[in-house]
Amino acid sequence: MTTQGTHTFEDLVAEGAAVPTDGWDFSWFEGRATEARPSWGYARSLAVRLTQATASLDLQTGGGEVLAFALDQAAAPLLAAATEGWPPNVAKATTLLRTHGIVVVATPEDAPLPFADATFDLVSSRHPVEPQWAEIARVLQPGGTYFGQHVGPRSVFELVEHFLGPQPPEQSSDRHPDRERAAAEAAGLEIVDLRAERLRIEFHDIAAVVHFLRKVVWMVPGFTVEQYEPQLRSLHERMESEGPFVAHSSRHLVEARKPTKLS
Repeated sequence: MTTQGTHTFEDLVAEGAAVPTDGWDFSWFEGRATEARPSWGYARSLAVRLTQATASLDLQTGGGEVLAFALDQAAAPLLAAATEGWPPNVAKATTLLRTHGIVVVATPEDAPLPFADATFDLVSSRHPVEPQWAEIARVLQPGGTYFGQHVGPRSVFELVEHFLGPQPPEQSSDRHPDRERAAAEAAGLEIVDLRAERLRIEFHDIAAVVHFLRKVVWMVPGFTVEQYEPQLRSLHERMESEGPFVAHSSRHLVEARKPTKLS
């Protein structure tokens, strides 16, 4: 069930603009947008690895929702921490993860990690803005694992290009799995698994589009309803006449290992 056609453009835009954007809980989109999930089941796979770890670190944890879901299925390691850079998410993650024994450390995404060398045997991250491979390798113990799900190249670009026009191919080439493999290997890590998928997304009303662009701020940098009102209105009219707007997300799974030191 969607609200498309039962509310005015102005009503829907106002609704999408009013929803809080902290954390990575996407339950508000139910009935308004759908996104296929990667076949590898990241959170469930992370739960297995957490069970086997003795010291874990989750990078750019958002509101802690994904890590908390994984920990609902697995006991936390004896030492467990998470990092987050956006203050509203820090507060939300701290509240959510405290019950799991996770310490949340507020630190900017591009700052050196505030942990000693070789502290963790598991480092994880879901949708990091930009993986800091050298820092990941530094804080991993020899034989430790990095396990992450990353956003790939040209993700949801059908929507991006509706608002910004055609984008050059190199616009998101730094997110390509092959580049990330090279960067991880340059930092001294060995790639154990690397898989990529493109997944269908459907937006059923313009409120979902507004909320999505407010929440995932790097899609259309500086997005405001006022600035992009013509594009929003044309997309609303298109969805009313043609049905859901279809885009495709790009995701890849990365598992890397820090080699053990030679004796």
